[in-house]
Amino acid sequence: MKLFYRHSGRGRPVVILHGLFGLSDNWITFARQLSSSYSVYTPDLRNHGQSPHSNVFDFASLEDDVLELAEDHGLEDIVLMGHSLGGKTAMFFALHHPDLLHKLVVVDISLHRSPPSTEHQTLVNAMLSVDFSAASSRSDVEKQLMPLVKSEKLRKFLLKNVYWRDRNKLDWRLNIKAINENLPAIFGSVTETGKFSGPALFVRGALSRYIHDDDIPDIKAKFPGAEVRTIAGAGHWVHADAPGEFFSMVKEFIDR
Repeated sequence: MKLFYRHSGRGRPVVILHGLFGLSDNWITFARQLSSSYSVYTPDLRNHGQSPHSNVFDFASLEDDVLELAEDHGLEDIVLMGHSLGGKTAMFFALHHPDLLHKLVVVDISLHRSPPSTEHQTLVNAMLSVDFSAASSRSDVEKQLMPLVKSEKLRKFLLKNVYWRDRNKLDWRLNIKAINENLPAIFGSVTETGKFSGPALFVRGALSRYIHDDDIPDIKAKFPGAEVRTIAGAGHWVHADAPGEFFSMVKEFIDR
């Protein structure tokens, strides 16, 4: 699948993969900062943003899409970074194509099955419940989300996926139906054989529950060059909760 992507800068390629319900827009500021030293690609994953939709939504297909992007642009010696869903996709890619990578950065996700996806299913249900025939603005959509999505921050995050399908109708850019049908698989474990022995950085938020101390030995078994670092006061969206510290940490690792 040909993914929609944004590109800026010159130098060693850095590919950044967003998380579930995210899109390349979420990483514009980070990519702009990094592009002074690197050639930065930020794609929309399939069924997200401006990339094509498909009923197939699993890690094999997500990984293949990233490989196609790399092959189309002749990318080698890549720094591959991903958050959450993107981080798990990056791990699959690193284990299957270690020869293409220079370094790996995984943001707040581990090898193991993710915590119960009650929150994510709630968000999916909230999005599926929106009646766009009764919405003439994003604020109308937000009002419909409020009963199920109490967090204003989360609502604003989801609303980035709303667009004008035509002059008179708003809709989700996300293929929410395919995401809903494949949600259980997306929260599965990374059980692939193989290792990525290059430098790897796993960044977690201290307030998040996606990388436990008990996960670290298994991470280092598959990624022997891995270091795990924690950002105090940050939750699952580490890059949004502590943007300055996160950027400095990742930039130092990539430059090293």
